[in-house]
Amino acid sequence: MTLESARAWLDAHAPDLGLIDHSRSTATVAEAADVLGVAPARIAKTLAIRVGGEEFLVVARGDARIDNAKVKAEFGGRPRMLGADEALALTGHPVGGVCPFGLPDGVTVYCDVSLRAFDTVFPAAGSLTSSVEIAPERLAELVSRRWVDVCRLPE
Repeated sequence: MTLESARAWLDAHAPDLGLIDHSRSTATVAEAADVLGVAPARIAKTLAIRVGGEEFLVVARGDARIDNAKVKAEFGGRPRMLGADEALALTGHPVGGVCPFGLPDGVTVYCDVSLRAFDTVFPAAGSLTSSVEIAPERLAELVSRRWVDVCRLPE
């Protein structure tokens, strides 16, 4: 999995969305925002999380943080971020390119309501230099089991 799996998935499920390869690192929210010329909040970061024995992804706006109390209320336990090797094993994508596209079967994705503040957002697309521009509602329709409210915004 990686850029090729994300591209193949997008070609099959959303051929109208153009994968953007920037040839510069977009591996962090700050780098992606700089390369794309957008506010960091519009970067849709994909977080690999474990709660109890369940591993899943949450896509949230770039400046949001996981809220432990909200996660506990939603999923029944305290969240733990997966390490780089664990995230790669779960998604097939390297940290910095983890995205909700081209995943192995059975990986659950949730979209956080924080994304709804924007007309479009920019999730990664399987590599450290790629992304896609997409409306949050479309993103959720394509990849998410359901919307969740598990993040807090900066003060």
